[in-house]
Amino acid sequence: MIIPLEQLSNETLVAIIEDFILREGTEYGAEDVSQQAKIEQVKKQLAQGNAVLVYSELHESVNILPSEQFTAGMEEKG
Repeated sequence: MIIPLEQLSNETLVAIIEDFILREGTEYGAEDVSQQAKIEQVKKQLAQGNAVLVYSELHESVNILPSEQFTAGMEEKG
């Protein structure tokens, strides 16, 4: 289930993004990128619809997925 960003406070959204960044160990290239810059990049992807915030009832967890990955997963279930 996709979680609409409007339903979350900024603090909650940032906490979810921080958890995602730390868990995923996202690669940002040769340059070090500050955590704040990473948060802003993920927020931008979510706002543009390139990524979605997803709640998994099975795992009782929230994750951030690329939109196309979420859509492909839904088509496989359909």
